[in-house]
Amino acid sequence: MDELLELDATSLAALIGQGAVSPSELMAATLARIAAVNPAVNAIVSLRDGDMLMAEARAAERSARKGWLHGIPLAVKDLADVRGLPTSQGSPLFAGAIARADDVVVARLRAAGAIIIGKTNVPEFGLGSHTFNPVFGPTRNPFDTGRSAGGSSGGAGAALATGMVAVADGSDMMGSLRNPAAWNGVYGMRPSWALVPPEPEGEMFLHQLSTLGPMARTPRDLGAALDVMAGPDPMQPHGRGLFPLGVLEAAGTRRIGWLGDWGGAFPMEAGVLAAAEAAVQRLVALGHEVEAVTPPFDAGRLWESWITLRSWAVAASLGALDMAALKPEAVWEVERGTALSAAEVQRASVVRSDWFRAAARLFQTYDALVLPATQVWPFAVEARWPEEIAGRRMDSYHRWMEVVVPVSLIGLPAVALPCGTVEGLPHGIQVFGPRGADLALLEIAQGWEAARPAQEKRLVTPRLTLGGG
Repeated sequence: MDELLELDATSLAALIGQGAVSPSELMAATLARIAAVNPAVNAIVSLRDGDMLMAEARAAERSARKGWLHGIPLAVKDLADVRGLPTSQGSPLFAGAIARADDVVVARLRAAGAIIIGKTNVPEFGLGSHTFNPVFGPTRNPFDTGRSAGGSSGGAGAALATGMVAVADGSDMMGSLRNPAAWNGVYGMRPSWALVPPEPEGEMFLHQLSTLGPMARTPRDLGAALDVMAGPDPMQPHGRGLFPLGVLEAAGTRRIGWLGDWGGAFPMEAGVLAAAEAAVQRLVALGHEVEAVTPPFDAGRLWESWITLRSWAVAASLGALDMAALKPEAVWEVERGTALSAAEVQRASVVRSDWFRAAARLFQTYDALVLPATQVWPFAVEARWPEEIAGRRMDSYHRWMEVVVPVSLIGLPAVALPCGTVEGLPHGIQVFGPRGADLALLEIAQGWEAARPAQEKRLVTPRLTLGGG
């Protein structure tokens, strides 16, 4: 049944709805794939008992169809609570801590019929775009298991690329839905902020930096998953209604601005910018009007605003924990955030408002903007983070992901488009638009997917061997 796992999630859902494939057949194939390839990549953690999962799959065959995910196996990112499963967050402080209830989005996925099989691996507390932690170890890139799978949704990205799941959830503060999508050859979508309700703790009013969102192997699956995840929650403010998705169509001609390396502000490892420029030419070939855009805002001001607001948010979330038990990067964030004054936070917020207005003016000219999704190729899995790019020293553990900040700082929607490989290593670009442009971005992605070469869409499972790559 391996051919089942080559299909995207909505195709699987259609076969299940038609009775051509049973949930138990799909579950058996999924568990066999996990057993074969997960030892090599370590993407799925806290996997539930196989007999219990098969029993749930058989029960799904007897029950009324709940939603489009009915009978589809799903592993949830290990930052979210799933009733009855541990939420380690990659930290020894919470290893084995069993969640008593589902988070809001998890409950929505379960209500749509998903069978939750376990968790996907994350960095400790989701900090850093490289998935490794002292509880479960590193997640390895399925294209080259000696390299990083990105993060913080690295487990989800690697699981998608190897067919262990057909669709996944994730979250994105600083590129966590975009970086691992690029490095695993799949799609990742950061929705407009508040389209998907954040979990209440710490994000309800003040921070507005992180959001949940979907990852998938096709834009059609991205949209279908977003359809389940999105929509207001009466217990939270700022909720946005969801647009009616319907059948996802490819976008017609759009005017798109190419921001490159932001006028040299974002250092790029050799070959990354050229690969992204080649990908942009594929947008031109699809009929879009693409032109280079000069930097619309000072990158230094963006960065200072970002690291102030981010450290402030992280300190609020983790500041009460035992610092001796946290990784150095988390301690750095907490200490920095705790030392901030109210005036410093206010100044950072003013810069964020200035950038929002500048971006809004830019979107009066362009339907969407494009940046590379990453600044480096997947690096050695043993490294904590890239300390230098193109001769420029990185002054923090996350400076190497500065390219995602313009989107994250003001809550814009973005879709990471997979762009194939260069010398065997995958890469991607991020297409983003004004708040509320989620459907328009999905339509651009749909056109992109329709034109992708067949070899780019293949799972990378055949490259893996049990226990190594």
